[in-house]
Amino acid sequence: MLKPAPIEDVVKVNSNLIVVPVSVSDSKGQAVHGLKAEDFRLEEEGRPQQIAQIGDAEQIPLELAVLLDVSGSVKGRFGFEKEAATRFIRSTLKPTDRAVLFAIDSTPRLVRARADADKIAASLQSVEATDSPTAFYDTVVAAAEYLRKNTSPQHRRVILVISDGEDTFSDNVHGINATAQSLLRADAIFYSINPEGQSIDLDAIARRGQNEMQTLATSTGGSAFIPSAPQKLDDIFLQIAAELRSQYLLGYYAKTDMPKGAFLRIAVEVPNQPGLRIRARQGYYVTQN
Repeated sequence: MLKPAPIEDVVKVNSNLIVVPVSVSDSKGQAVHGLKAEDFRLEEEGRPQQIAQIGDAEQIPLELAVLLDVSGSVKGRFGFEKEAATRFIRSTLKPTDRAVLFAIDSTPRLVRARADADKIAASLQSVEATDSPTAFYDTVVAAAEYLRKNTSPQHRRVILVISDGEDTFSDNVHGINATAQSLLRADAIFYSINPEGQSIDLDAIARRGQNEMQTLATSTGGSAFIPSAPQKLDDIFLQIAAELRSQYLLGYYAKTDMPKGAFLRIAVEVPNQPGLRIRARQGYYVTQN
């Protein structure tokens, strides 16, 4: 269980309005549409909250950070990954959306600062694989900090990682807990696609990398995907795009006397439809008293 430490100046609030992006899917993994505010139950620290508004994800600009692993282990399929990611960028980002591109290298490498879909897609094509070690945690933290400092808190922030999650070179400070805290303080949803596929079952280090990406996804309301074959990458990108378009943005007014920097846990469910899968971030940090 993650135990986030108090961190100041994190999730932004407006008059104590907390907005929680929620993804809802059925038993087949398909997005569920048409739910209303009264269908949800939202709790903060075990206390039910009144949902004041439910927003349409299509109306809120998306801020996307794409993190591409360039280490030697990906060389054989690197070109295919870039092409699939390029198609995703071009088909998903609207004119009001923006993205930023990082390479997961021996150090976090900003390939392209915040730009529109065409510029990010062009920059993707210029990225080359290397034989460098992998600073996975450091790069996720760098991307979360970039989004927190350079994008509006009223926009949806998403980090999409294409990597096996194996870290061989990060600063020891940036382990799984510190990385999760950085994502939560940036109010960023974490998605990952592991191009290693089912072969991770043969390697304990590979399983650990995938498990930790799943932990980051669970804590922020995202997903960690393992394609059964390289050709399935496009299908996974389509699923992520569908989720981002169909998110419910639940807003409630927090009433707390907790000190600034305290972490408050959130739980969301749809009580009358227990078979649905609900994903939302696990909580937020208090920024006002």
